[in-house]
Parts: sequence; C-alpha cells; structure tokens
Amino acid sequence: MANTKPPAGYDARFLGIVVPAPTPVDDSDAPVLPYTHFSVTMHRQRRLAWSVAWAIDGLRLFPDIPRHRDFFPDDRLPLDEQTTDEVYAANDLDRGHLARRADLLWGTLAEARAANRDSFCFTNITPQHADFNQSGRGGAWGELEHAVLDLDGLHERRVVVFAGPVLGAADPEYRGVVRLPREHWKIVVYRLGEAIRARAFLLAQDLSNVQPAYLDGFETYEVTLDDLAERTGLDLSRIPVGKRSRTATPTTPRLVASVDDVDW
Repeated sequence: MANTKPPAGYDARFLGIVVPAPTPVDDSDAPVLPYTHFSVTMHRQRRLAWSVAWAIDGLRLFPDIPRHRDFFPDDRLPLDEQTTDEVYAANDLDRGHLARRADLLWGTLAEARAANRDSFCFTNITPQHADFNQSGRGGAWGELEHAVLDLDGLHERRVVVFAGPVLGAADPEYRGVVRLPREHWKIVVYRLGEAIRARAFLLAQDLSNVQPAYLDGFETYEVTLDDLAERTGLDLSRIPVGKRSRTATPTTPRLVASVDDVDW
C-alpha cells in the first residue's frame, strides 16, 4: 500500500472498553494487517482472511463517497498468500467485501476516503457467488450493523464488527489456487446503556455447482459465540460480554429472515 502514514487499524477501545479482535487458537504467527478503521488477520495457507475487525461511528459517516475503482493486493504480504484476480476471471464469483465499504466511511473526510480505498484490498475480499454477494447486500445479513445503529439506548451510535469466512476442511478447491468457503460469519458487538452485548451470525453460500452447502444457500442464521468459536478455530473468549451473549439460544443455527427476528 502506498500510504505515507501507516493506518492505525481496528481500535479495540472504540466502545469505551477493551474489545479484542478474534485471534487464531492454533496459529500465533498469523499476520495482522492494519488498515484505516479495520484490521485483517490472514490465514497464510488458505490465502484468505481468517478474520476482519472493524468499527463503525454512526454519527460521523460519509455515505456519498464514490466507490474505489480497483481491487489490489497488499504489498506487505507475498502474493502467494493472497487470493487475487486469477480466481475471479470468467465465472460467477464476485469479489466480496468482508468489512463492508459503507461501514468504514467515517471520521474525517480524508480518513473516510482512505478507508474507502483500503476496503478494496484483496485481503478484505473473499470469493462469493454472485447471488450470495447480492443477498448479503439486500437481506438480513446486510442490515445487521444498521439494525444495531438504530437501537434506542445505543452508546454513542458506535458498533464493533468481526467477520470472516469459515475456513472448513471440506471446502471445495477451485482452480488449484483457493478453497471456496461455504459459510461466512459475523459478530456484532455494541453497548446498550452500560451493558456490552454481542450477537453472532452465519451466512451459508450455495456452491451446489461445486459442492452442496451445509445450510440452505444465501440465508442468515443466528448462532452462539461458543458455536462460532468451534467452527472458526478463533478465540472469541476475550470478547467482554456476559454468558447470555455466549451461550444464549439458539443452541443450533436459527434462521433469521429479518433483523426484527433478532433479540438485540
């Protein structure tokens, strides 16, 4: 990246209390790359993000900044540890954002513009079937952060989000370059009054032309933090929320047809 000043990345104190980003349980050497308002933890062998952590300041958003035009690799990481254009040519795979571009466009105008560009780095992108990517924009999945920002009593209109692909051992290999993740996950962390809360979600990707998905394609499911930690191999125990956020129902994935289905 060609920034003159290194970006600070995800701010773990953004909610006024330390909310650490997820870390891999079995890989202490996974590279963590800071960008403007977000940080990416990479899985070197899978050539994809293991997790992305970002913050949203709902009172300081610039919603009208035009999209950055080009996707690009991160020069801090070898190319053979990133998934780039060769995977996306001549197929139905979209370059799907993990940290959503619109979530990052806050702060000063210069910061918002820098975050806009940074969001198009390939480290923040996963191969997503076109229908999956579109459903993520328009369905419950794409509205989770905004639903929290609209809650009465939300502390300073601030939200923290963690997300990534579920890097499963059975994910199908594609073009000898990357294994396509069948599921993506997201955790939304926020303060209502003095209470820190978290909700965890899965979105299944229908890859039936490659390999059947575990859950129905393009649907959002609510899960527990404990379930998500087991699926992802990430340490989520340091997220400072009560037992209800970690182990509350559903004990199995529960379909979320609308953000109104979630007990925030």
